[in-house]
Amino acid sequence: MARDLVVIGAPTSAASYAAGQEQAPAVLRAAGLLDRLAAGGRVVRDGGDGLVQVWTPDRRNPLAQNVASAALALVALKSQVGVALDDGADVLVLGGNCTVALAVMAALSDRRLDAGLLYVDRHFDLNTPATTTDGALDWMGIAHGLGLDGTVAEFTADLAPLPVLRPSQISYLGVDPAAATAGERSAAAALGLAWESSADLATEPAEAARRALDRLPGGVVAVHVDVDVLDFTDAPLAESTGGRNSGPSLAALTEALAVACGDPRFRVLSVGELNPDRSAGVPETIDRFIGALETAMG
Repeated sequence: MARDLVVIGAPTSAASYAAGQEQAPAVLRAAGLLDRLAAGGRVVRDGGDGLVQVWTPDRRNPLAQNVASAALALVALKSQVGVALDDGADVLVLGGNCTVALAVMAALSDRRLDAGLLYVDRHFDLNTPATTTDGALDWMGIAHGLGLDGTVAEFTADLAPLPVLRPSQISYLGVDPAAATAGERSAAAALGLAWESSADLATEPAEAARRALDRLPGGVVAVHVDVDVLDFTDAPLAESTGGRNSGPSLAALTEALAVACGDPRFRVLSVGELNPDRSAGVPETIDRFIGALETAMG
């Protein structure tokens, strides 16, 4: 018997490059996500939304913008995820941005679960305010989870004791090393982080997903997907528009997520960086993405 599924919204773009991602939970619900998830017979419950936050430029703290607001959103999300886990449910988190993965891992850690994180992303998210000047925390999340030098203690101080993550707990799927900063490549090599490439995810999605899963510890598995892993031409969903004509199709990502969320260790799927404005010209893309979630969580 499948566990109940609790859907939680994290409608924040505080840690992002600009406004937009805060719309994603409401748009996905309005497009019928919960009804479609329940159509296969699984019990689906709406866990509600966390803090609604819309990005504004933070000129007082330009290299780690809106850090206090972003930190509050993570603490609130951690509590919501924890309630669902304590109730014995699986969880689907609708971000928001990629920092939501930290709240998920903190909730699992609080319950003394030996958790691994399958991080499906074009990027390593290992930047810090010392290695990039854009100030967007959404591609600094894993660096903060690992407690790397140069990160901002305030971001995770109330979330969990550092490190929120250990290198052995994370396995990447879909990375494009050319999209990484020099600081990220250096950190990934120094930490010995395991990753499957964007090309592998595009051409052999199920096999790449299995290899990535095999590198995780034996406890429960959380899956995080940044929609910028996708070929933006095939599925214009992401905040970042840089992945044009490269990366996996939505069909390939769906195949990989079906493997990952079908793993017996699976407990949580989180989604980040979906900006509904990107698909305004092709609104059926939202419906296609819901289909991917439906397949993965079925």
